[in-house]
Amino acid sequence: MAKKYRYIKQLAFILLFLVLLVFVLVEAREFLYPIFIAILFSYLLYPVVSKLEDWGVPRILANLLTIIFSMAVAIGLVVLLYQQLSAFLTDFPNLEQKVMQNLDKLQREIDDEFGEYSMQNEHWLRQQVGSALAFSGGFLRNVLMATADTLVKFGLMPVYIFLMLYYRNKFEDFLLRLLPAYRHPQAERIINDISQVTKHYMGGIVTVVLILCVLNTTGLFLIGVEYAVLLGILSALMNFIPYFGTLIGGAIPLLYTFVVMGSPSKALLVLIFFLLVQFTENNILTPNITGGRVNINPLFTILSIIVGGMIWGVPGMFVAVPYLAMFKIYCDHHKALNAYSFLLGTEGTEEHAITLDKIKRMLGLKKNSPNRLSS
Repeated sequence: MAKKYRYIKQLAFILLFLVLLVFVLVEAREFLYPIFIAILFSYLLYPVVSKLEDWGVPRILANLLTIIFSMAVAIGLVVLLYQQLSAFLTDFPNLEQKVMQNLDKLQREIDDEFGEYSMQNEHWLRQQVGSALAFSGGFLRNVLMATADTLVKFGLMPVYIFLMLYYRNKFEDFLLRLLPAYRHPQAERIINDISQVTKHYMGGIVTVVLILCVLNTTGLFLIGVEYAVLLGILSALMNFIPYFGTLIGGAIPLLYTFVVMGSPSKALLVLIFFLLVQFTENNILTPNITGGRVNINPLFTILSIIVGGMIWGVPGMFVAVPYLAMFKIYCDHHKALNAYSFLLGTEGTEEHAITLDKIKRMLGLKKNSPNRLSS
């Protein structure tokens, strides 16, 4: 009875901790998510800072040079997006009119095909699309005219990154001082593994996004899509969000081509192009650049993205996967938590995975190897 009571008490404390954790994350989101994002970008810039320090550059100067160069690249991308968004918003009333004309044309073709006409359905469709366009236009104007609060939050991120890189050894020493001496080797292994996985993940995903910016923009320009630069960069930036990012990124230019431009043939070309880009990104770019270091199975990757979006919105969707990977590394180094590490990881389903060898055997292109023990 006492053992059962102790178990219920422990479970109650865990549930209370989780509820309080979610409450704090939601209430303090405006303060916390810039810090969590800054930590990830600190890992991204750490290899460059470390290399400059190895060359004899003082840490303060190495941090400043790295952050200034990174900010120059980021500001250049933001200015380019700002210019494209400004031109897009200037032309937005004309685009809205084109959408309504294309909708009327589509409605007439549907009526001619099925021999039915409903004024109520037509008005409903125009009303829903008009509401969506009004919301989109207002959202883009809010993005373009960022509030001072937003600028302050993102303006503080370079300061956070600089201080985190400058005090990185202090943070490590602080964690070690919290633990007894016999646990220091294990703690150092955890810190090293987290550092390796995070910096490779962040470096890989930023590299993939930059490559996709060029690929998407070039492909959309060759197809003849309007605002190819804006749509190409926006669709590439969506890839910061695993799984959902590729889907959302491809849907943006596809919907624009079909609904706004009213060109089914170009929409089909855009669909084929993004299927090729997705195949290239999933099978060539991401495996070779990012690698399989973030060893989280798709189920918990998707769940973490959904939970992150519910708590912090888009920033939460971005930070969910790398921080879940950090938690898995912590579980890897503690025997009591190995079961959770196994649950989060990709191990245990190897026999059911689809591999090239299995496909060849199914098609009869490869014979099963003979069993040497039976001879």
